[in-house]
Amino acid sequence: MITLLTKLFIKNSEEVSRPEVREKYGVLCGAVGIFLNILLFAGKFLAGLITKSIAVTADAFNNLSDAGSSAMTMIGFRLAGKKPDPDHPFGHGRIEYVTGLIISFAILLMGFELVKSSVDDFLHPAKVEASILSIVILAASVLVKLYMAFYNRSIAKKIDSAAMKATATDSLSDMVSTLVVLASIIVSRFTDAHFDCYVGLLVAGFILLSGFKSAKETIQPLLGNAPSKEFVDRVEQIVMSHKVICGIHDLVVHDYGPGRVMISLHAEVPADGNLFEMHDVIDNIEHDLSRDLNCEAIIHMDPIDVNNAELAGLRTLALEAGKTVDEAVTVHDFRMVPGETHTNLIFDVVVPFTCKLSDAEIRKTIFEYVKSKRPHHYCVMQIDRPYV
Repeated sequence: MITLLTKLFIKNSEEVSRPEVREKYGVLCGAVGIFLNILLFAGKFLAGLITKSIAVTADAFNNLSDAGSSAMTMIGFRLAGKKPDPDHPFGHGRIEYVTGLIISFAILLMGFELVKSSVDDFLHPAKVEASILSIVILAASVLVKLYMAFYNRSIAKKIDSAAMKATATDSLSDMVSTLVVLASIIVSRFTDAHFDCYVGLLVAGFILLSGFKSAKETIQPLLGNAPSKEFVDRVEQIVMSHKVICGIHDLVVHDYGPGRVMISLHAEVPADGNLFEMHDVIDNIEHDLSRDLNCEAIIHMDPIDVNNAELAGLRTLALEAGKTVDEAVTVHDFRMVPGETHTNLIFDVVVPFTCKLSDAEIRKTIFEYVKSKRPHHYCVMQIDRPYV
């Protein structure tokens, strides 16, 4: 159904990097979600009245809240698709993450409500009356939720949407909870055992777990998580494909929402190269990154002396000193300032977050190592942490 509706209502549906196409996907999935969830609510509410099951009735209202979540998804994609304005020069893309977070909170709220209803049913038990109609309704609901989880996850991967991933997780948790409720109804049809409250608690636990997982996935991009290794590798590949570039460092990725990524980096170039030619290369790299990765790129050009053997040897020494701190340490922006009594080695040291030493301890370790090899050389260091 989604595939057919996509062909009917979304032009250029394969161009998912375009904000307007992503917005149409979100609105379409939200509309389908509202329709199917209201349908499921009506069916399950009827089944709950027939069976007098608190678990079935709670599951029905869970679907009603899902309809609200689908509406929130539609609104979120609409707002995220708004163009940049003077107050929001980087656009409104992060609203999509906020939408996913709200959906996650809705999932958690439903879980807590189901815990409350299950405890009340445990204290005041009522007999569950199973019927063929209620079993059929719940079985159909399982299949519908499985389909919804499938298409939401499929489109979430296609357009790389945190909100759609949260919706897919919600649909999957609903499917499992309904499946457990269905099993409880079938058991109650053939025995006098009262499992309704226990099943309700089991379903609530699964819903709460899904809600916490979904909230974590949507909070991370809001806090500013590291970019994927695949993205970083692709950036390095594009930049280093130009022969004039000797190396890159200080790569920073700013995520303002899907399709709204800005990156900045330092590109090392030969100090004796033609300034205008190298600047032209840097411009071309920025255009390549924009075209291939759909991002805005800002590149700072760092000149390095590539023909100075002594400088290269000292840089290797500084790197060796850094490795005594942590094997993942790197060194860049290395330069030498000779003097009559001593020589200053000025450079940046990139230390991983896993390193437990303080900046002062790192400086002391590297300084003493270099001084033990070159007594008249002093290290002047800037300690950095990696952004990728």
